[in-house]
Amino acid sequence: MAEALLGAGASVAICGRSGETVKSAVSQLTNKAKSKVVGKVADVRSNTEVADLFTWIDRELGNLDIVVNNAGLGVFKSTADLSVDEWQKTIDTNLSGVFYCCREALPRLKQRGGGYIINISSLAGKNAFAGGAAYNASKFGLNGFSEAMMLDHRYDKVRVSYVMPGSVNTEFSSGAARADWKIAPEDIGEIVLMLLRLPARTLVSRVEVRPSKPLK
Repeated sequence: MAEALLGAGASVAICGRSGETVKSAVSQLTNKAKSKVVGKVADVRSNTEVADLFTWIDRELGNLDIVVNNAGLGVFKSTADLSVDEWQKTIDTNLSGVFYCCREALPRLKQRGGGYIINISSLAGKNAFAGGAAYNASKFGLNGFSEAMMLDHRYDKVRVSYVMPGSVNTEFSSGAARADWKIAPEDIGEIVLMLLRLPARTLVSRVEVRPSKPLK
């Protein structure tokens, strides 16, 4: 998604919890970028780190136009086997972290005269599955949060959409093998660009996307 936005001419800030991976990602993106890309270590589970992140973005890039909330954590265990820590980390990353970022972004977007927030959810936000109690709860919650936020701020010229992918070809799930039948990450980037390119009079509330030919 960052690469797609850079290719479209946007300046982009990314964050992550590991300084090494943030530095590596910025280096790789810089080699392909038409515009500025910067990165900072920040854990979205911390509202203070999120506040510091947005203050830093103000200094590095200036006005804010677009926010894509994509930080995600998956712990897949039966409810009885979930630890309190695993539950809390999942909810804090997938749901509370989005709220913290939106809370920082909204006054900036409103002052700017509008903007776009895109939350990356999951088909797990509408389809529960065994072993998905924490993840399902976080994504069901994210969908509801996104829809309510859209209603709160549509007349502030802030558009809000959420994208619900099925299996994407990344290392998201620990130990899960990558496979060509899954959705390619760049396809999600194209969906983000499609949403952004729509005229301001039109809002896509949500996008469901899944592999066209999943394993039988």
